[in-house]
Amino acid sequence: MKIYTKTGDQGTTALFGGKRVSKDDLRIDTYGTIDELNSWIGLVRDQEVNQPRHATLVEIQDRLFTIGSILATEPGNTKVKIPALSEADTQQLEKEIDTMEAGLPPLRFFVLPGGHQAVSFCHLARTVCRRAERLAISLHHTEGVPSEVIKYLNRLSDYLFVLSRQMTQNLNAPETPWKPRM
Repeated sequence: MKIYTKTGDQGTTALFGGKRVSKDDLRIDTYGTIDELNSWIGLVRDQEVNQPRHATLVEIQDRLFTIGSILATEPGNTKVKIPALSEADTQQLEKEIDTMEAGLPPLRFFVLPGGHQAVSFCHLARTVCRRAERLAISLHHTEGVPSEVIKYLNRLSDYLFVLSRQMTQNLNAPETPWKPRM
């Protein structure tokens, strides 16, 4: 199989199921942002501090491929077999969040992203996740997106925020509070 097909040279691409759409279609932008998020999660996973969370982050990347498959499938096409996203996937994120939060000091202020390069990568992943969630919601308003996709992305951004705090603690990095000028 060749990596290039030349079928997109006129600015269109095919959804799973065969329908061709413009490469700037909201659906393409949405699953493209999921792909970008997956790359950021890979960078977060590759940080030494996250060795204990390697399997969890790989699982999250797998779920993001599932979400990409769901979003890349032509709406209403039931002939294409794609993996499923379930409530259990979101519950697993909640369990991971709860476990990390149990060992973190209570959050009493907004936190400025940063403190360590590895933590900054995690904050970048979190912001891309929020963008993916916004795009999925926009797509839901026009074509419909399974509610579990939106819920998972929402919880994943929460997970990434808590992970950034956990990484900060593990790295003994500073957690800088936002102190608004009044």
